[in-house]
Amino acid sequence: MKMHNPPHPGEFITDTFLDPHGISGRELALKLDVAPSTLSRILKGTSRVTPEMALRLSKAIGRSAESWLTMQDAYDLWAPTRLKRACGIQRYGCQFPLCHLVPQK
Repeated sequence: MKMHNPPHPGEFITDTFLDPHGISGRELALKLDVAPSTLSRILKGTSRVTPEMALRLSKAIGRSAESWLTMQDAYDLWAPTRLKRACGIQRYGCQFPLCHLVPQK
């Protein structure tokens, strides 16, 4: 199901983990064994959660690594829709069969 305005994982971490529990970004960065600046960029939404960071978050905070990556993907797919750059793109009139993309044995 497509979300209207999915949160960036950094926003989610801040709103549901850091703020309610009085934990600083620096404290979490130490727990994750990453530079505070690295985590800060994620918390501000200027950097994305990578697979490695998803594994670290999974161990330190919980949730599966896949759920962190899914959240990042949902945000990444939603964010460009705000820009409306793809509005002028039109679909091809014909249907492309996918069978030619699968290697034949």
